[in-house]
Amino acid sequence: MATLIQENGMKLSKGTHGVVVNHGMTTHGVPNHMVPDHEYCESGQAEQPAQQCLDAESEPHQPPVEEEEETPEIDIMINNVVCSFSVKCHLNLRQIALNGVNVEFRRENGMVTMKLRRPYTTASIWSSGRVTCTGATSEDQAKVAARRYARALQKLGFQVRFRNFRVVNVLGTCRMPFGIRIIAFSKKYKEADYEPELHPGVTYKLYNPKATLKIFSTGGVTITARSVSDVQSAVERIFPLVYEFRKPHSPADEEKLRQRRAARSRGAGPPPAEERPLEQAAPQTDDPMHLVTLSDDDAWE
Repeated sequence: MATLIQENGMKLSKGTHGVVVNHGMTTHGVPNHMVPDHEYCESGQAEQPAQQCLDAESEPHQPPVEEEEETPEIDIMINNVVCSFSVKCHLNLRQIALNGVNVEFRRENGMVTMKLRRPYTTASIWSSGRVTCTGATSEDQAKVAARRYARALQKLGFQVRFRNFRVVNVLGTCRMPFGIRIIAFSKKYKEADYEPELHPGVTYKLYNPKATLKIFSTGGVTITARSVSDVQSAVERIFPLVYEFRKPHSPADEEKLRQRRAARSRGAGPPPAEERPLEQAAPQTDDPMHLVTLSDDDAWE
C-alpha cells in the first residue's frame, strides 16, 4: 500500500499490516442468496439447463469502466526528525558564541543556535548541557548530526559526554491517490476533529501507535509521531478509514485509467510518467514500504 525509499537505497523489510488489499467484491465472491434471480438458469427448461449455464459462463466477461483499481502505492516523505541529547556538563554560552562557527547567541531565549551544512540541521544549545537538534530527514542522520554537534562543543574546550540521545518527534507527509470527503469522515469517527474556521484539515488522533494526523480534502496527510516506524504504521491504519470516503474520479482520471487498461491489454509497456495516474507515478518495487529522504547534495545543488 505504502512505499518507503531509504536514502542509501536499502529497503525496509517491514511489510504492511492491516491494509485492505482488495476493496472490491467480484461476482464469484458473492453468496448465492445475494445473486439476482435472473442470473439463475430457468427451471422451466429442464431439457438444457446445464448447457445454458455453460454457455453463460463461456461468454467473455467485459469489465466495466468502473472496475476496481489496483491497490495503490503511497510515498511517505520524512520531512523532519527532532532529537535531543545531553553533554553532561555546564556550557558557557558566551564562549560558544565568540569562538564557535555558524552560531547565533539568543540572549532573550537563553540559548545558542548552531547550524551544520552536512547534514543540514540546526541545534539549540542551553547552558545546562541540553541540546535539541532539528532538520534531519532520518533517524540515522539525526544521530550523526547530534554527534557532530557534541564534537564541535568538545573542540571548544568543554568536557563533553554524549548521553541520553533519543528521537523526540518525526514529521512525515504523504498523499492519497484520491480526494477525501473530510466532512463525512469527521462525522463518522469521534477521534476526528474538524474546525474549518481554524484549520482546513481534519485532525485525527491515533493511540496505537501514538500519532496525530492532519487529513486534507485533496488527499494530503501530515503525520506527527515518535519514530519513523510509527509514521509508517499510522499511514497503514488511516488508509482503510479514508478509502471509504474517497471522492469519485474526474473524467480526466477515468480517461487515463482507460488508456492504461488498453495498453495493458495490448501487452505494451507501462505508460509514460505524465500519463500515469497519481497512484502509479511512484516507482514500483517488490518491497511494499520504502522511505523517501532528501540527501544533503540534493539540498545544496
